[in-house]
Amino acid sequence: MPVWVARAGRNGEQEQYALSNNVAVAGWDDAPDFAAVKSREQLLPLLVETYSEEAENKLKNWETQIWAFSNRIAIGDLVILPRKRTSTVAIGKVTGTYRFVTDAPAGCKHQIPIEWIKKDIPRQSIDSDLRFSIGGAMTVFQVSRNRAEDRFRAMLEGRTLSVGNDRKQEAVSEGEDISAPDLERIATDQISDHISRKFRGHELERLVEAVLIAQGFVTDRTDEGADGGVDILCGKGSLGLESPRMCVQVKSQDGALDVKVVRELQGVLSTFGADLGLIVAWGGFTSKADDEARRNFFKIRLWTPDTLISQLVSVYDKLPEDIQKDLPLKRIWTLVQD
Repeated sequence: MPVWVARAGRNGEQEQYALSNNVAVAGWDDAPDFAAVKSREQLLPLLVETYSEEAENKLKNWETQIWAFSNRIAIGDLVILPRKRTSTVAIGKVTGTYRFVTDAPAGCKHQIPIEWIKKDIPRQSIDSDLRFSIGGAMTVFQVSRNRAEDRFRAMLEGRTLSVGNDRKQEAVSEGEDISAPDLERIATDQISDHISRKFRGHELERLVEAVLIAQGFVTDRTDEGADGGVDILCGKGSLGLESPRMCVQVKSQDGALDVKVVRELQGVLSTFGADLGLIVAWGGFTSKADDEARRNFFKIRLWTPDTLISQLVSVYDKLPEDIQKDLPLKRIWTLVQD
């Protein structure tokens, strides 16, 4: 059975709806019910009529994705949802056929029923070649190379199945993402892999502290092994006594962080007289942890690996030489592919 990627919004806006309602969703809200389209030949004229201002090449790209979503994804197939907010991946099995729900929220009207089997697989725990495969630029596409189906199904069973070093070039399946690669995603994953190797355990705290100092905080990092529930204390001002004053927890393990750690950090804020709490989790966060942080928006912030890298590159020139030596980066410009 094929494996598909079906995203839920450019910035993950529809992820929560998709997971809570056991569906995969697609955008194209202005388009009507695709169930009425009986052949692929009818689809492109419909898109030309609906999106008359869009370029022909873009509409042909959409045609491939929409046809896959509404007709090719079948019961029993696996669907991958890379989650933006939590730096995790959800995997589910298709349980029904395409449907159009008129009263669904924006971006969710086109749906496929899904049984979400695992919702919080840390992105960092997935082999780099599979991460590359699911990081394509399109919204809906098939993933087939490097035994993707076997390996994702093994992942659902708690097993690891590697293709080793004898990978053979495989034919590209129809609907597989062969568009221009998402260079930003590739670069972020490369930086992430390097950090995973170079900054493990207490070293990740050193990296986070360097970013905070570059952002203008005065910090106090605890010695390894006895943090009292807090890894870094920091504040603004020449002495670090001005707001915002933060308690920072840094978690370098690969597993997604659950809500317990978020609640524990909330409990120690008053002990240290802090205004805010920041949790940096290299394995990302579970949905419950993310929900808890959103309920405490003015008290708690969560940094996933992507967030940390984004913060890091924004102040890279201000980082100390030893950090830059351990993490050598170069800024480049590249053309945005539409």
